[in-house]
Amino acid sequence: MPQIRIRDAAVFLGVSDDTVRRWIADGTLESERDASSRTVVDGLALARLARENAVLPDDPSGVGRSARNRFVGLVTDIVMDTVMAQVEIQCGPHRVVSLMSSEAVRELGLELGSVAIAVVKATTVMVETPLRKADA
Repeated sequence: MPQIRIRDAAVFLGVSDDTVRRWIADGTLESERDASSRTVVDGLALARLARENAVLPDDPSGVGRSARNRFVGLVTDIVMDTVMAQVEIQCGPHRVVSLMSSEAVRELGLELGSVAIAVVKATTVMVETPLRKADA
């Protein structure tokens, strides 16, 4: 299993290094020492903790849908001309950008600061990983 340093674990969880250390101290997260004697946590355990502690706003629409990738957020930018618009939504730590017709923006009543739900239904999702030191 991948081992992740405390400072990196904190970044992935959106908390401080001290919070990760507290979770280790209270048994919420197990740690061990790596070859350099640094404290590390198991990547899979960290991923499970991140999923369990994810705080996502409830979808206020009350609409059922098949798409699983729904992100509730706030509209932070709208760039619109007579035909098309670019709408930016901040969904927690994620920035989601949508291109749509200007008519759709008006019909949805989108404005800066309004609540919006980005629904992503993609046939292709690309996954990247950081370059490993051995690959460099």
